[in-house]
Amino acid sequence: MPFAVPGRRMRAQLLLACGLSLAAAVPAMAQVSAVAADDGYERVQVADPYIEFRTGPGRGYPIFHVVDRHEWIAITLRQTDWYQVRAENGKEGWVHRRQLERTLTAAGSERTFRDIVLDDYLSRRLLAGGSWGRFDGEPMLKLTAAYRLSTSLSLEGHVGQVQGTFSGTSFWHLGLAAEPWSDRRLSPFFSVGVGRFSNVPNSSLVSAIRTDANLGQATLGLRWHLSERFMLTADYSLYTAFVADERSIEYRAFTAGLAFFF
Repeated sequence: MPFAVPGRRMRAQLLLACGLSLAAAVPAMAQVSAVAADDGYERVQVADPYIEFRTGPGRGYPIFHVVDRHEWIAITLRQTDWYQVRAENGKEGWVHRRQLERTLTAAGSERTFRDIVLDDYLSRRLLAGGSWGRFDGEPMLKLTAAYRLSTSLSLEGHVGQVQGTFSGTSFWHLGLAAEPWSDRRLSPFFSVGVGRFSNVPNSSLVSAIRTDANLGQATLGLRWHLSERFMLTADYSLYTAFVADERSIEYRAFTAGLAFFF
């Protein structure tokens, strides 16, 4: 039996139906495009009853928006432990890492952000800190700065001040530090360096003579990753001041303090 050729009226109805279907599909396509327009940003789903958006990266900033459970947010920027996120309605705000740790990935599993904190610790480049202790029995303050040349080798600089009973001592030295287990939370290190030493006796002493000398240093210490970007430090150092061609003076020092990395 031959097929009937659709009439002009039927073709018009078919075209109208296709047009209506296309018009209905456009909003859905636009929504998909908007979701895909996050420029590759990671998206997570809210698992808690809600997540609060703040106007800035800190608890001192006010809350201005709340995203409810099951909604999706895109992570667009990170600043230490604060993340800038974007809601489905386009609103952007700042959320603390602890809130994001209770979100879900597209696969339905919990998203962990503690590995990012660990990555910061493992990829640290600059370190600065201060420590307090005893230098040959006298109170001492020491400031430290370091730059990591590799995973186990760093270039370090130290400045120290000792306030003794009968004299004041200041020194500085530069050196190399080896940290063979730098990926561990408790990490020992060893360093050697050279610098300058200056001892200034109190002016009230008779025949007070200032002593300036080259300085050699060897240190054995420990660093412990406390939390976030902070570390506790402790070290024992042997200092040798070369006060003359055939004369040197040795000093022993112990310090403990706090350092931060970035």
